[in-house]
Amino acid sequence: MKRFLIFTTIGFGLLSITLLNKKEQPVTPVKTTIEEETPSLKTIYDFKVTDVEDNEFDFSTLKGKKIMIVNTASECGLTPQYEQLQQVYEQYKDQNFTIIGFPANNFMSQEPGGNSEIATFCKKNYGVTFPMMSKISVKGEDMHPIYQYLTQKDQNGLEDSKVQWNFQKYLIDTNGKLVKVIAPRTLPNDPAIISWIEGKE
Repeated sequence: MKRFLIFTTIGFGLLSITLLNKKEQPVTPVKTTIEEETPSLKTIYDFKVTDVEDNEFDFSTLKGKKIMIVNTASECGLTPQYEQLQQVYEQYKDQNFTIIGFPANNFMSQEPGGNSEIATFCKKNYGVTFPMMSKISVKGEDMHPIYQYLTQKDQNGLEDSKVQWNFQKYLIDTNGKLVKVIAPRTLPNDPAIISWIEGKE
């Protein structure tokens, strides 16, 4: 009996020592949600387009400049804005600023012509010398990638927007990032736009 008690006591002792010396295993937390990857933001410099004369236009050549991007049309009630656009371009083109026009036929078919007709119209009627690109779509299923960038927050980092009509303006800062969306009826020489160009706000 004594021998049994001795062995039992020794057994419990060894068990206690083993439990005390046993290292705790790290617990791996269980993920309860799936983390979605955040789309990488772009800048305007990621885009290459085709100009109205069918040449490649690389936006990375505009690094360091403020840019106004505007969708244009030749048969719109707002078409006279070409005049103010050209005036603003002439005044500030040598001050790290430029305007890029994108003809589009998305609204009431008000830009029906081809690229050569558009170029002739702009030059003849308004003396346009700022860069004009090939006609594109700025809304709908065939929206051009550059307008997907301009209108989608997950790409531009600023806001979601819709192109409301011809002559909507998108302002790009010197780092190639979208900073403002300007309504179509706001004139290109609006004081708020001029203040932005001049760096007063």
